[in-house]
Amino acid sequence: MMKRTGIFSGDDPFKLARHWLREATAVEVNDPNAIALATVDADGMPNVRMVLLKEIEPEGFVFYTNFESAKAEEIGAGGTAAFVMHWKSLRRQIRVRGTVEKIDGAQADVYFASRSLQSRLGAWASKQSRPLKSRTSLVAEVAKVTARQGTNPSRPDFWGGYRITPVEIEFWADGAFRLHDRFRWTRKTTTDNWRIQRLNP
Repeated sequence: MMKRTGIFSGDDPFKLARHWLREATAVEVNDPNAIALATVDADGMPNVRMVLLKEIEPEGFVFYTNFESAKAEEIGAGGTAAFVMHWKSLRRQIRVRGTVEKIDGAQADVYFASRSLQSRLGAWASKQSRPLKSRTSLVAEVAKVTARQGTNPSRPDFWGGYRITPVEIEFWADGAFRLHDRFRWTRKTTTDNWRIQRLNP
């Protein structure tokens, strides 16, 4: 492994990512776990949107969404995704590219149960990414769902998580005069060992 010191030190990129996220959590005002998630549609047109990263596992990055959303359809078709996590306060970012698998069992159930009641009811009510007549109609749907589901709604089968298992992770830190520090971890498959390179800014 390449010798690295300071904020880039360590041989485990997931541990390093968790460390950077912990530091960001202490200084970022809003949503330090926000990521810009990129996918590609059936015509090859890229799509990007902000979602919240909920866990950095020993070998992957996890977020949750509606399985009938545009992002889910694109992930299902291509099986890959990329994201960038940027912290302006720290002047750092992490870029990730990799394969994606669905999380729709006990792990998703546990996370769904940890959400606020309003968020769980909203997940039931929202037909994510599809046309909406008005906000009033959405609020009315939430009321209907509340009457049906009560105060402890279970996770709908159209909602759950995705795990991105990376083949590339880049850690970037701002440098004086735009001479930034960049280290890229790459591997051909998700079971290969990592190769680390320092990149030009």
